[in-house]
Amino acid sequence: MQKIIDAHIHLDLYSEFEQKEILTTLEQNDIAGLITVSNHLESAKKNLELAKEYENVFPAFGFHPEQVLPKENEMVKLINFIKQHENEMVAIGEVGLPYYLRKEEKDIELEAYLELLEQFILLAKEVDKPIILHAIYEDAPLACSLLEKHSVTNAHFHWFKGDQKTLERMKANGYYISFTPDITYKKEIQNIAENFPLSKVMVETDGPWQFKGPFHNQMTNPNMIHESMRVIASIKQVNLQEAYGQIYQNTKDFYKIRG
Repeated sequence: MQKIIDAHIHLDLYSEFEQKEILTTLEQNDIAGLITVSNHLESAKKNLELAKEYENVFPAFGFHPEQVLPKENEMVKLINFIKQHENEMVAIGEVGLPYYLRKEEKDIELEAYLELLEQFILLAKEVDKPIILHAIYEDAPLACSLLEKHSVTNAHFHWFKGDQKTLERMKANGYYISFTPDITYKKEIQNIAENFPLSKVMVETDGPWQFKGPFHNQMTNPNMIHESMRVIASIKQVNLQEAYGQIYQNTKDFYKIRG
């Protein structure tokens, strides 16, 4: 195994015991760092504290779209927090559009979520940081349009799922996507990897989200990424060492991680 970075994990959602288990075994598992995304202000505060304690934790601050919209005063506090700590974060995230929430609640107004996403895109541009997006299937083109509207290209679509037309659009715009451990057992995800350039690929766990296949009933741990890497190397028909080197460098470059 070679060094790799988990490009998307909700570290603050693990128990303290699980966090310690993950963080104290990173080196032995060849995990060079964690991009820890946030769901809201309290989540961002927790991730910032973890980053202060562990040098290989790289926090991102945002508002996860699969929840009720924040009140105006909550957004003001979150934006102020982000601006106050912009030098301590690597990105704006996780932000995006509520695909799954709309499946459960048909009366959700998408327009308000689009306005919120646009606000975060403008904020990312203002603080000159990448943006981490939750935008899948028919929501992905909507996110692409907002990014294009404001000429933002430093975009990471995590756990992307969507059609070939959208994939081509994302390739043309230079966006990055990342794959979770479900690439080891889902043909849909394997097909996306086959059709996206390795130079724009990262790997993630999205932990503590749990997976099936070879990871059934296991706590999601960044060390699962190594199985993803073997599958990606096979799909892209490259040497495993080359795949590790490329994806590790992709993640470091995108998030401006030194060392």
